[in-house]
Amino acid sequence: MTRATWTSWPSREALSRQGRTRPRAVIAWSVRALLLVLVFWGTFTAGKFGPWEVAVGLLGVLGCAWTAWAFFRTSLEHRLWPSLGLMVLLMAAAFGAQQAGAGVPAVVLWCGCAVTALERLPLSAAVPATAVALAAYAAVNTDGWMTTALTTGGLCLAGYVLRLDAEARGSALRLLAQERAARAAEAESAALNERSRIAREIHDVLAHSLSAQLVHLEAARLLIERQPSGEFRDQVLERVVAARSMAREGLAETRQALAALRGEVAPVEDFLRQLVTAEPGEVTVAGEQRPLTAEASQTVRRVAQEALTNVRKHAPGATVLVRLEYLPGEVALEVRDRGGHRPVEELAVSGSGYGLLGMRERAELLGGTLEAGPGEEGFVVSLRVPA
Repeated sequence: MTRATWTSWPSREALSRQGRTRPRAVIAWSVRALLLVLVFWGTFTAGKFGPWEVAVGLLGVLGCAWTAWAFFRTSLEHRLWPSLGLMVLLMAAAFGAQQAGAGVPAVVLWCGCAVTALERLPLSAAVPATAVALAAYAAVNTDGWMTTALTTGGLCLAGYVLRLDAEARGSALRLLAQERAARAAEAESAALNERSRIAREIHDVLAHSLSAQLVHLEAARLLIERQPSGEFRDQVLERVVAARSMAREGLAETRQALAALRGEVAPVEDFLRQLVTAEPGEVTVAGEQRPLTAEASQTVRRVAQEALTNVRKHAPGATVLVRLEYLPGEVALEVRDRGGHRPVEELAVSGSGYGLLGMRERAELLGGTLEAGPGEEGFVVSLRVPA
């Protein structure tokens, strides 16, 4: 065996109950219950004890049970010296039980320490601990040297087989975790490739179309401006300029959507600050900032855009307050306007437009909520989505 074999711990997966089948778990608990019954039976049938001795024996059994549980915890955490200290306490308890005349609990403790040490400790510590425990057992055993040798050899074999079985289970669990991670990475890569393909399709169709529209609208604007001034000419020019602005905004939003599909989205905070640059307002961010999922990020952006569009439409000149808050497991967006001249009836109905209705449906698809309605000074749009 190499040096690493002697000094390495069994893996955490091997020492934990994770991956155990139900029959194995039932067998393990049955063996523990049987050993506990043997300890109780051997303790209280070794002689005639008074109430004081019975109380001390009961406390001793409970103390050994707690020490064994603590040993399982410390060995699971790969803490060598606490584990060895607890093992020494169990052996000392076995020696005390033997001196008090309770031979069965002493044998159970010594044999249990021998098997458990081989199963859960590094071999460099397990072999000496097992040797001490089995030597103590052999010293008190009166069944003859052949029986003692066979019993100690069987206990060593059982402990080592349990160790190999636990390591095999741990290796299987690690391989299963690696396979799941590989499958998840493969699925994520496939999803990213599909989103990139969709982004290319959108770019080839929609982005090129909008770019061509912008060129034609700009040419139309230049041609109209060369015509003599008049009411009809001014109206047509106004419509062409508005259409050009809408096409430019649509192209910008299309590019943002394409970036989101490719996973190249700028932080939401930067987008919100850029969004309110043309408005009298401010953006505040609360909570610990973290990357958002593409769906949550797009929902926050679209709701903010729709809310600001409503402010420009119904309350021009109003101060806009945008608050983004990172909460445990979700993100909250609040867009509030104040100081505008929005009529009360518009306040009541503006939240029922198709824009916010679509945003509410988008939020609900993600498991979130969107509320829109009059506030103390203006109109408030509140969004919460898991992120």
